[in-house]
Amino acid sequence: MTAFSLNPEQIARCARLRELAAERLRPLVAAHAAGEQAAHAAGEQGRVNRPLTEALGELGLLEGLFTSGALDLCLMRESLARVCTEAETALALQGLGAHPVHAYGSMEQREHWLPPTRAGRAIAAFALSEPGAGSDAAALALRAEPDGSAGWRLTGEKSWISNAPEADFYTVFARTSPDAGARGVTAFLVPADRAGLTGAPLDMLSPHPIGTLAFDGVRVSAADLLGDVNHGFRVAMTTLNRFRPSVGAFAVGMAQAALDATLAHTADRDAFGGKLKDLQGVSHQVAEMATRTEAARLLVYAAAAAYDRDEPDIAGRAAMAKLFATETAQFVVDTAVQLHGARALQRGHLLEHLYREVRAPRIYEGASEVQRAVIAKELYGKESS
Repeated sequence: MTAFSLNPEQIARCARLRELAAERLRPLVAAHAAGEQAAHAAGEQGRVNRPLTEALGELGLLEGLFTSGALDLCLMRESLARVCTEAETALALQGLGAHPVHAYGSMEQREHWLPPTRAGRAIAAFALSEPGAGSDAAALALRAEPDGSAGWRLTGEKSWISNAPEADFYTVFARTSPDAGARGVTAFLVPADRAGLTGAPLDMLSPHPIGTLAFDGVRVSAADLLGDVNHGFRVAMTTLNRFRPSVGAFAVGMAQAALDATLAHTADRDAFGGKLKDLQGVSHQVAEMATRTEAARLLVYAAAAAYDRDEPDIAGRAAMAKLFATETAQFVVDTAVQLHGARALQRGHLLEHLYREVRAPRIYEGASEVQRAVIAKELYGKESS
């Protein structure tokens, strides 16, 4: 099998995932949304949708985060995103927060945290970004100061952390060696109930909860390490390299959903004595949407297949996939809104939802500008070798 052709089993699995998302997961999103409206009316912030995450566990989808290859992960995220972006995001955040535990955790950490994470009972979060270090991960300022023989104390802030402050545990990246850049960062597993750890929600455009974390001398020890001291940047980058192509898959799923809606709308909508699709200006825009979506899909699949084959240029290919797919999804959703007209801006319309959802992936897990820097570095590295 090549990265450019799915076999019948993969195609059938994707179709089944879309059915499950429509039948089992979307109703949980609707029920949660009703509760959210009541909470906002009472002045409360949004909450993690725990029933949805538990349903992902019951369906075995969270298990797939740890047992599937990168291509299968992409197929799963794309399929869910076409039908229920909230389910896709809940699944992806579990993977992002828990993958460092799966890949670098001790046996005790894995045995304690991974079973409830796979079941959807424990909510995970990936705490990398800070107020002064978003895309520049090597500039982290959260301090891990020596605390005698007991370990370290974490002091500082994290910001724009998905699932914060409601997660049950956090993969936290902190500076153990001052002035050492990327070589002075260490990863820790920090349970949410650790003394000195507090958080607050942020009112963001994204529909899933995002918040800040404050560390006031939070104690961590060698038992909380993920990987080795001063090697946390590697933990972060290997996690991001695994998930960046699948962020592209999330974007492709949203683009396909917008394209599907546009095909149906333009074929049915009466305009200027015919159907909207009969206008060349419209049909050519739809053709452009479809072409870019398919190109993004193939780039994502190719990057994921390269990851599964452990090829040497994974970082560059993952960056290309995320960059092109997220930028493409923004274009496709924006064009879909334009072709639908004012109805697409009405609260509750699919495209109104996608328009809010599609913007964030161009920033998180490395902004588009960072992806271009990664790609250029890989290209010039090859040139000089």
